[in-house]
Amino acid sequence: MQRRTFLTSAAAASATLLATRATGASGNAPTASGLIDTNVYLSDWVIRHSWADTPAKLVAKLRRHGVTSAWVGSFEGVLHTDIAGVNARLAGACLRDSGGILRPFGTINPALPDWEDDVRRCHEVHRMPGVRLFPNYHGYTLDDPRFARLLELCGRRKLLVQIALSIEDERSQNPALAAAPVNAAPLADILPKFPRARVMLLNASSRILGTNTALLRRLTPAGVLFEIATLEMVAGIEMLLKSVPEARIAFGSHVPYFYFEAALLKLQESALTPAQMDAVRSRHAQAAITFT
Repeated sequence: MQRRTFLTSAAAASATLLATRATGASGNAPTASGLIDTNVYLSDWVIRHSWADTPAKLVAKLRRHGVTSAWVGSFEGVLHTDIAGVNARLAGACLRDSGGILRPFGTINPALPDWEDDVRRCHEVHRMPGVRLFPNYHGYTLDDPRFARLLELCGRRKLLVQIALSIEDERSQNPALAAAPVNAAPLADILPKFPRARVMLLNASSRILGTNTALLRRLTPAGVLFEIATLEMVAGIEMLLKSVPEARIAFGSHVPYFYFEAALLKLQESALTPAQMDAVRSRHAQAAITFT
């Protein structure tokens, strides 16, 4: 059977199977909750045409699989230099075409002039819950003083900072656009200096989310939130939470670059308690954008 056919067929029964998994040995019904997808994009990736060539197609797909909220960045933000224009188009599309599902996360590039005003516009003009960073494409590291300044500003404005550690697997990159994954290690030392900052890592892959990794154990107490789009282990969520029970894991699909159904199967194949399932589906994500 082809992988595409397998994913589509398996996803059709995923809602029932997920409910069965979440019920667990205790027999208790799972906590009712929506599904928040924390890792979604609009527009084409530069070397790949997107099947979701309109926001309406993306929204229809997400609704079909029970998504109640999707945190959306723009692939344009990776390589465009007019970040204000990118963010304005993203916010407009989410407001106009999302049916209330798409929540925009604007791009910030602290290597560009006047990036602080892009943060201001994301917060004051577009009313975004957070921002999304692409350090490997924008040419800075997480121990750069400009990144520390960004954390401080976003913490003050109560904006969640999402850091995309990668966009695509290194093995499938166009040589002209090669970008090594972002090194997340500096976060463990930086975040305690900015207690109001909240950070989420996208596409962390098995480099961090593999079991018994020292970096995961350092980033977890620093308050970092993770998502599952690039988690590749069999029963990966289950194994991860057995290894580091306090890890905060959220649902993420990296759609439309990845198949949405692949993320659903990661929920299906892990035996999670009702509380764990609820946390992954929505609770951890909602807490990350609920500032007190």
